[in-house]
Parts: sequence; structure tokens; C-alpha cells
Amino acid sequence: MVSREEVESFLVRLDATGASHTEIEAGLWIVKPGGELDFDFIIHHTPPVLLLRVDVMTLPTDDDTIAALSRRLLDLNANDLVHGSYGVTGGTVVLTEALELAHLDYEELRAAYESMTVALASHIRELGAYRDPGTTGTWRVASGREAL
Repeated sequence: MVSREEVESFLVRLDATGASHTEIEAGLWIVKPGGELDFDFIIHHTPPVLLLRVDVMTLPTDDDTIAALSRRLLDLNANDLVHGSYGVTGGTVVLTEALELAHLDYEELRAAYESMTVALASHIRELGAYRDPGTTGTWRVASGREAL
């Protein structure tokens, strides 16, 4: 099983691709992709899995918009995502992935991370159309324990 220290070494290698990471407590990291994406990936070492999560946006308040967004998220899960899935929790749209620690290696972590990053980059404009009118500011990005 991959240890917390091994995950840390994977994240150091991921930094070489342009990301940056900070361990905010033992086994809990914030990873910033760098570049144009302004999202925080929360990575949590919680045996027997490694959890990856991004808080994408606040859920809209209109029921019809929520229904349309939910349908679209299901379509994206079924047809467009290789790693992870969209979901809704606590009034927030999230993108999550769980990787088994038993046989995890750097390549698998990197593939999941890059797949989620590409998905966010390609879906964010479309998902933004579901935000409440007049919503300003950046996308909702959680940090630390609040994201779990």
C-alpha cells in the first residue's frame, strides 16, 4: 500500500509538470495546476484510497436550472470523463476521483490528475452557463478540510 510519504514524492514529481502543492496537514494536500486554471485540487491520503476532489461551482438556486445542470453532469460522467465523476454535495458541484492505494503508482495518479484537469478546462465555460445570474467572482474553490 502506498504510504503518505510516497504520495508526497508523487506530488513532488507532479510539480515538475507545472503544478505546485502544499501539505496543509498530514496526508492532506492542496495542488494548484498552474497555468490558466484557477482551481485547487484537494488530495487526501485516506487508506485504502487516495481521494482527489475539486469544488467546481456553487449549485444554482433555481430548481429548473439545477435539474438541467444535473442532467448535463450525468451526460458528462457517462460520455466525456475518463477519470472521476461530477457530483453534488453541500450545495457545491464537485469533480472527484478515488484511487486505490494498494497498487497506486505515479503514472496512475498523474493520469487521473491530468484527465480531471483537461475535463475542467473543457467543461468550465459550459458549466458556467448554469451559474445564477449576477454571480460574480471566481469559481468556488475549497481549501483543506472543508473540501472533504
